[in-house]
Amino acid sequence: MQVGIVGAGMVGATTAFAAVLLRAASEVVLVDIDRAKAEAHADDIFHAVPFAGHARVRAGDFADLAGARAVVLACGVSQQPGETRLQLLGRNAAVFREVVPGVVRAAPGAILIVVSNPVDVLTCVALEASGLPAGRVIGSGTTLDTARFRALLADHLRVAPQSVHAYVVGEHGDSEVLLWSSAAVGGLPLDAAAANLGRPLTREDRQRIDDAVRRAAYRIIAGKGATYYGVAGAVARLLRAIRDDERAVLTVSAVGRPGASYGDVALSLPRVVGAGGIEAELLPPLADDEADALARSAGILRDALRSLPRP
Repeated sequence: MQVGIVGAGMVGATTAFAAVLLRAASEVVLVDIDRAKAEAHADDIFHAVPFAGHARVRAGDFADLAGARAVVLACGVSQQPGETRLQLLGRNAAVFREVVPGVVRAAPGAILIVVSNPVDVLTCVALEASGLPAGRVIGSGTTLDTARFRALLADHLRVAPQSVHAYVVGEHGDSEVLLWSSAAVGGLPLDAAAANLGRPLTREDRQRIDDAVRRAAYRIIAGKGATYYGVAGAVARLLRAIRDDERAVLTVSAVGRPGASYGDVALSLPRVVGAGGIEAELLPPLADDEADALARSAGILRDALRSLPRP
């Protein structure tokens, strides 16, 4: 599968590397305003191909995206220490309104995958700028947050993360919602599994895990300036679901169907992802406090979207 990546910064380059190592793409085209940087990353990644299998990696322009089945939008400026994702909005929205039409002209059949932050609002911007159906404009959303949640629960319970089913929904950001009420391990509700394993979850344990998931990006940015490995892995996972028509359930961000819950704004819910993009949307049962928190999260994103000046 040919994949285009627009933006050869750390997120875009690391996504290209992950796509090659995880065999999520047979060809990767890196596009960046700094052509020399894109070429350098492409060459460096290409030299790792013999250790991973086979893939072609090259730099190019918008025209070279022709034939891509998916294009990852990792363009724009990165989040600075102490800066919220929503504070990035104005700067990156302008970049997207310039870039997205060119991508669609070059690769009209591609699924767009939004990675730049704030990812939920930029997914709305990309959808409007592209004119594509909502199911073909997908934000990476809380895919990584869900993985963090599962990994931390698994670590506490001393089981494999693959045995944990739990979701993070809403904004990929401060208002995201960890769905404790529907979390399960090996088919058992979370509390029952924890009791069986002799690893009960106290209120302090839940708060520690919530904070570790919700504040992870801030800690990473404070320590090394940016996050990129985790989101690159998440996007590579999403690319594999598209390539293989997996119909995998992933917590990606998208504008919902008209009339669907929170259908007027992009946020993350469990969604079925296959070759055509998003095939279906799921809404897990929510406890009252979770439903309230998700509504608040949607409201925050709605307000941020409305704050954008019209093009």
